[in-house]
Amino acid sequence: MKDRNFLNTVMEFEQQLEAIQEQFNYLKQFVAHMMEEHQTLQAENLHLRARLDELQSNEAIQTEERKSDDVADVGEGYDNLARLYHEGFHVCHVHFGSSRKGEDCLFCLSFLNKTT
Repeated sequence: MKDRNFLNTVMEFEQQLEAIQEQFNYLKQFVAHMMEEHQTLQAENLHLRARLDELQSNEAIQTEERKSDDVADVGEGYDNLARLYHEGFHVCHVHFGSSRKGEDCLFCLSFLNKTT
């Protein structure tokens, strides 16, 4: 009876080892799949970061261009008004476009001396 009991114990142990081996194989496959997915996600993340940096760089360049265009536009408008004033026309809101008749206008001078 002891031999039979011992033999049953060894057979149960063998079945448990086989079950553990199956679980271990499943775990190895799962880890391999997760590593592949991790590599794929890292590559995609790297690509997206590069694209984001590119877009941010382009946006910064466009913002700088817009700012320089705005400054140029303001300067050009101011220059045109100053030229009109020196040609003898009012540029103030009170008498805009009318002739100054050689006299200085405090409104025009105040307007031209404003710093925006």
